[in-house]
Amino acid sequence: MTRTTFLRRGLAAAGLLTTGALALAACAGGSAPAGDAAEGEDAGHGAITVQQSWISNEEFAGEFYAQKFGYYEEAGFDEVTLVEGPSTGVAELMGGTAQVALNDPLAVGSAVANDGATIKMIGATFQKNPFTVLSLKDGADIATVEDLKGKTIGVQDSNRAAFDAFLEANGIAQDELEIVAVQYDPAPLVNGEVDGFYAYLTNEALTVKLAGHEITNLPLADNGFPLVAETISVTDQYLAENRELLKDFLVAEIKGWSDVVKDPEQAADDVVAEFGTDLDPVKTLEAMNAQLELIVTEDTEANGLFTITEEMQQATVDSLAGAGIEVAAEDIFDLSLLEEVYAENPELVDYAG
Repeated sequence: MTRTTFLRRGLAAAGLLTTGALALAACAGGSAPAGDAAEGEDAGHGAITVQQSWISNEEFAGEFYAQKFGYYEEAGFDEVTLVEGPSTGVAELMGGTAQVALNDPLAVGSAVANDGATIKMIGATFQKNPFTVLSLKDGADIATVEDLKGKTIGVQDSNRAAFDAFLEANGIAQDELEIVAVQYDPAPLVNGEVDGFYAYLTNEALTVKLAGHEITNLPLADNGFPLVAETISVTDQYLAENRELLKDFLVAEIKGWSDVVKDPEQAADDVVAEFGTDLDPVKTLEAMNAQLELIVTEDTEANGLFTITEEMQQATVDSLAGAGIEVAAEDIFDLSLLEEVYAENPELVDYAG
């Protein structure tokens, strides 16, 4: 199963995961090691668990660096355990087996809207979502939304809601193109069975490129479907009871990701050598550079890593609505911790300095 396979199942599976998780949470109360309950201003935060959405690879390089260089320890944690996915993190958060999850608005929004989950995203690593319509340069070469018309596009069943929302946002009727169900292997694109393929900029697009094909991407984030991704999520209860702990966690995260941004090539080497298992060094470096284009934006340069402007919060909510997920920004976002972190540590804003 590819990285994208799992992420795209998140929208469909979030409800199934959350139903059981909410029942468990009724017993567990979303309980977790309480950092703020420690006595004294300098007391440690103890141990916490962070649920990754996928395997240990470049997507979590900042977390790896926060461990490697002792930023979590400096922040007062005895231990921060990174648990490999695949997982949307919803069940772990609501069940209390993880205190932080690295996931996405599709999973969180669906759980909140459809299952009554009480989860907030307190920051986002990716300011732009990594979804794309991938095509071959010497094939359909789909470079604009208008180029979709008359084409055959392969879309995974779990992604239809998001793709349909993307079309609607661009005023394209579904009868203006042909949509066929595919799996997650881009072979149908390479074999000429489809003109375009719903893909991931840091996964299938690179797989096809590294196989020797010239590719064209039509990123959804730049074409009517803005959505943050790789979000840092916690339960409402944990947020209310552990504000200082989470602020210290965010400081460590910012430091780790700042190091990645400053030297992505070294970070890719370190991820392959020390963090992941059986990772392809060439693809890891390509993916590292590709994801930096999603992480580093004018907004983060002005406001700091993980910050999400009010405009981007609303844009994300609007994109979710197009996919049938009805939530308000305040239902799924709480950026107050980051506001306090940067007010107290203004030097962290200059992450590339």
